[in-house]
Amino acid sequence: MINVQKFISEAFQLHQSGKIEDAIKLYAKVLAKQQNNAQLLYLLGTAYLQIGQLRLCVDHLRRSARISPNNPFAFNNLGLAHRDLKQPAEALANYDRALALKPDFAEAYSNQGNALRDLHRPADAIASYDKALSYKPDYAEAYYNRGIAFHDLFRLDEALASYDKALSYMPSHAEAHFNRGNALKDLKRLDEALASYDRALALKPDFAEAHGNRGNALRETQRLDEALASYDRALALKPDFAEAHSNRGNALRETQRLNEALASYDQALALKPDHVEAYWNKSLLLILMGQYLEGWELFEWRFKYDPLKHNYPPFPKPPWRGQADIRGRKLLIHGEQGYGDVIQFCRYLPQVRALGADIILEVQQPLVPLVSTLNCPATVVAKGDVLPEIDAYCPIMSLPFVFKTTVETIPAEVPYLFSDKEKVKVWQKKLGPERLRIGLTWSGSRDHKNDLNRSIWLKELLPLTDLPIEWHSLQKEYRQPDLEILEAHPEIRQHQDDLTDFSDAAALIECLDLVISVDTSTAHLAGALGKPVWILLPHAPDYRWMLDREDSPWYPSARLFRQSKAGDWAGVIQRVRGILGTF
Repeated sequence: MINVQKFISEAFQLHQSGKIEDAIKLYAKVLAKQQNNAQLLYLLGTAYLQIGQLRLCVDHLRRSARISPNNPFAFNNLGLAHRDLKQPAEALANYDRALALKPDFAEAYSNQGNALRDLHRPADAIASYDKALSYKPDYAEAYYNRGIAFHDLFRLDEALASYDKALSYMPSHAEAHFNRGNALKDLKRLDEALASYDRALALKPDFAEAHGNRGNALRETQRLDEALASYDRALALKPDFAEAHSNRGNALRETQRLNEALASYDQALALKPDHVEAYWNKSLLLILMGQYLEGWELFEWRFKYDPLKHNYPPFPKPPWRGQADIRGRKLLIHGEQGYGDVIQFCRYLPQVRALGADIILEVQQPLVPLVSTLNCPATVVAKGDVLPEIDAYCPIMSLPFVFKTTVETIPAEVPYLFSDKEKVKVWQKKLGPERLRIGLTWSGSRDHKNDLNRSIWLKELLPLTDLPIEWHSLQKEYRQPDLEILEAHPEIRQHQDDLTDFSDAAALIECLDLVISVDTSTAHLAGALGKPVWILLPHAPDYRWMLDREDSPWYPSARLFRQSKAGDWAGVIQRVRGILGTF
C-alpha cells in the first residue's frame, strides 16, 4: 500500500518548484489509487490550470468541490478556468461561492471584479476591487484591474490614479505602465503616454500591444514615420495583429500613401473579418479618394464601432435604408455625431420627402431653429424631447448611402439653410456701418478625435489681423491661451454671449463678406448658407474634403486651403494673407 500523503507531498514540492508536468504525473499516479481524494483533485486541477489544460482543470476541480464543498480556493480556481474559457457568467458564480465560504478572500474579490468587467459591468467591478483592497491594501493587481474598469467608464483621472497606485507597489508591472499610457493618451497627454509605453517596453521588449499603442500616440502627434516604425515592430512580433495593421493604415493614409493604407486595412480584415474599426477606417479612406459607392456602403459599419455607438439608440421601429416604400409613412431621420455632420447631410431631406415620407427630424437643441429653415416639410424635434409615433428610422449620415451618392450626384444646391431675417436686422444694427467684414473660427470641440490636427491657436492667425479688415470671432468657446491673445487684440470683435444657437450664428454670418474657418461646424454652416467660406485643412483632411482640390463638391461657395505638409499652418496662413491682400 502506497503512502498517499508522502507522494502528495513530493508532488506538491515539484509543483511549488515549477516542475508542473512532473507534479501532474505524480498526482495522477496517486489519483489512480485514490479517486475521491478531494485534496489531490484540487491540486491536480490547479496544476492543469497553470499549464492551460482548462477542461481537465474544470473536471478535477468540480470533482474536488463535490467531495469537499467548503474549499473556497477550489471555487476561485474554477472561476479562473471558466474566465479563461470565455465563460464569465460561470466564472462569476464560482467566485461568489468562494466568497460565501471566505468573506475576506481578497483575491476572489479581485477575480470577481474581472468577471464583472467581462460581463460589461465596470461599476460593479470597481466595487469588487474596492472590497479586495479593503482586505489587502497593498494589492497591486487589484489596483491595476480597477484602473482598467475606470478606463472602461472613461473616468480617466481615476484610472490613472489606480495605475499609479499599482505601480507604487509593483514598479516592474509592464501591463500597468502600458495601460497607464492608454489613459494618458485618451487624456491627450501624449508625451507622458509615450513615456509610459517606453517604460513598458523597457520591461517587456516583445510587448506587441505596447509597440502598437505607442504608434497610435506618435500618430496623434503627427510623428508619422516613427509611428509606422512602431507598427512595423508590433507586426514583426505579432504578424496576425489585426489592430496594428488597421492603425498602420491610418498612418499611411495620413502620409497620403493611400494604396498602401488600403492594403493595410485589407490585411486587417483578412486576419479578422469582423474587424469593425478596419471597415470604418477603410470607408473613410474610400470616401476621401472619391470612391463613394463602396465608401458609403462600408460607412454603415459605424453603428458597431465602439466610439460611435452612443449615437445610435435603439428605436422601437425598423431601420430604413431605401429598401421599402415609405409613401405616407412617418420616417424618423435622427441626427448623429457632430453639429457639422447634421448641417452637411440635412440637405438630403427634400429627396426623402420626394419619396412620399412624412419626416420627423431629430437634432441637437442648438440646431433646431436653423434646420427648421430647410425648404422641406418636416417635424423638427430636439434630442431628448418626446418623439411622435414613427414607422421607421434612418440616421442622417446614412442618406448618401440610401441615395447611392457619387461625387457627381451630391445635392449641392445652396443655400439650403437660411438665416432669420429679423435676427439679421439686429446684427446689422449692432455691427454698424458696412465695411469689409470677415469672421474667424480657429478651433472646434476639444473632444473631437482629430482636434490636435484640425484646430489651431489664435496666435497663428495674427498675421492676418493687421490688414484693413473688420474681424469678427465666430467662436462660442475659447481656450485660455486664446483669451490672452484676444485681450491684447481688441480689433477681433467677440460675440460669444450673443450666439445662443446656430440661427444666431447664421444671422451674423449673413452680415459678413467672408468666413475663414478650420474644419468645424462653422465651415459647414457658412457653406450651407451659400456664403463665401475659406476652410483651412490639415495635411491629412477629414474624409469629406477629398484630396488635391481647392473646391468642394459639397459647398460651391467654399475654397480649401490645405497644409502642404503636416503641421504647416504658417504656410496656410501665408497663402490666405496673400489673397486677402488683393481685396
